[in-house]
This record gives sequence, structure tokens and C-alpha cells, in this order.
Amino acid sequence: MLSVTNKACTDEYETYKKIILLHSGEFMRILVVEDDELLRHSLVATFRDEGYAVDDAEDGEVGVYKLSEGIYDAAVLDVMMPKLDGWQVLEKVRPEVDTPVLMLTAKDAVPDRIKGLNLGADDYLVKPFDADELIARVRALIRRSRGQSQSVLSFGDVVLNLAMRKVEKQKQEVELTPREYSLLEYLALHRGEVVSRRLLYERLFDEDDDSMSNLLDVHVSNLRKKLGKDLIQTRRGHGYFVE
Repeated sequence: MLSVTNKACTDEYETYKKIILLHSGEFMRILVVEDDELLRHSLVATFRDEGYAVDDAEDGEVGVYKLSEGIYDAAVLDVMMPKLDGWQVLEKVRPEVDTPVLMLTAKDAVPDRIKGLNLGADDYLVKPFDADELIARVRALIRRSRGQSQSVLSFGDVVLNLAMRKVEKQKQEVELTPREYSLLEYLALHRGEVVSRRLLYERLFDEDDDSMSNLLDVHVSNLRKKLGKDLIQTRRGHGYFVE
């Protein structure tokens, strides 16, 4: 674990740090490190619309602090930031933190791209960029990082297309909310395993959501209504699973 001496950072996230448990798992949680407030909020909204849980950091120091927790499945990291720039962030977290990192930059110079890649960046995107391309690149990074080659999963008459993020039942597409899709995807990728409620909250919801609410139960109920009551099973006192 990397140490950060910035007391303001430590105080700000002390409670957050205590409630997070480190788990390996598939992609669900994204970190956005960007000092431009408007762009940062736009990126957070874009990823949340796609069903990801998203946390953000406004400068490099906070970015190092959060990345060092090792709980993120991918990070979007701006290059030019106050306190620590994106390159310095990479220098501090690599190689201890292996979270896939996509760097955002206004510079399209080859030496800058090479520098970032040599420091441990996994991909590069030049501003201005298309939001759909950003999402596609982050998805590809996460798939590569977990060695996921199979893009279609079947559960009886329910088919989950991971690449297209679409679900069909009896060959008819079923419309799911981004959060419903993320819940189904996570359970599908852990097929045959009982996934605890606590872990589902950590992977599917961001730090602003209330883990004591019944949000998870609502999403499970909605998925059962749309895809069949037997698809998601409950192990009382333990969690949920699909077979």
C-alpha cells in the first residue's frame, strides 16, 4: 500500500477507507482524475449513465491516494493537473497498483504518448474526444486486464452480450437500466458463486450511495420481473447467485 502524507486527503477519505474492503472482481468501479471541474463532472455522469460506479479526484495527490487503495477496475487520468501531473501519478502508483489507466491529454506529440506508456499507462486519448470512444476504450482495457475472451454468456433463454452490453430473452432484446445491467453482468461473470450483498454494493454503487438502502433488492426484483424469477437465486444470509 502506498503512503500519502497529505493530511487533508487522509482526513477527507478516512471514513471512506474504513468501509472499503479490497476484492478482486470484474469491472464495475471507475476512478476519474481530472482537475477541470466541468469535464470531470461530465465524465462521471457519462460513466454512471453506462452503469458504472464512479469516484473522482480533482488533482494528482487525491488521485494517488485513491488509486493506492487498489479498488478500481480502471482509471481515467488527466495529464496536466495541479500538485501532481498525470505522469507523476503514474510514477507513484506503478508497479504496486496494476489498475488499467487511460490517460487524457491535450498534447498529441509522440514523445508525450511514449512517456506515458513507458510510465505504465495502458492507453491514451487526445482531447477533444468522443465520449463513445472513451467508453469503448475503457471497456477494452478492462477486458484485456482480466483476460476475458468470451463476450457472450447464455443462461437458458437469456443471452448476455458483454461487448454490446445487451441482454436478450427468447431472442428478443430486453431493455435494462444501466444499474440493472451491471448487476446482472457481475453475477454472470461470477456464475456459480454466491456474491454477498456487501460486495455487490462495493462493486455496483459509488461512494455517494447509501449501502443501507434497499436499492439492491429493488434492482434484483426488477431483473426477475424482466428475465424470469429463477434467473437470480437468493442464498439467505449470504447473497445472490446465478447458475
